[in-house]
Amino acid sequence: MAIKDLFQSADWKKEKHVPVIEAPAQAKKGENVRVTVSVGKEIPHPNKTEHHICWIDVYFHPSGEKFPYQVGRLEFTAHGASIEGPDKSTVYSHPEGVVVFKTDKPGKILAASYCNIHGLWEDSRDLNVV
Repeated sequence: MAIKDLFQSADWKKEKHVPVIEAPAQAKKGENVRVTVSVGKEIPHPNKTEHHICWIDVYFHPSGEKFPYQVGRLEFTAHGASIEGPDKSTVYSHPEGVVVFKTDKPGKILAASYCNIHGLWEDSRDLNVV
């Protein structure tokens, strides 16, 4: 089995694990592109010690290039655990963040997320550059 076979995808309005990419459809060459990624936009994902999103990776794959570039990695490390036990803390991360990059080529923004129980999830969005 290849790692690509481990990724799941679905409609983020129906599935709480899919990373949601919010970014402009078009950008100007050399100008910053602001990308917000989150998990659980329509259906909130649990954020408990026993079930949570660990991280979201964001990549950009320029058209015509062989490999994507990693733009950023967002890690979420507070899930209610404390020395008193699971879900005894009042601190919980929310799986959402922003990455900013610039490019002179159109391509595809890719996002991957990892749930500690339900594994790897992915989504993508086209970016046109003028």
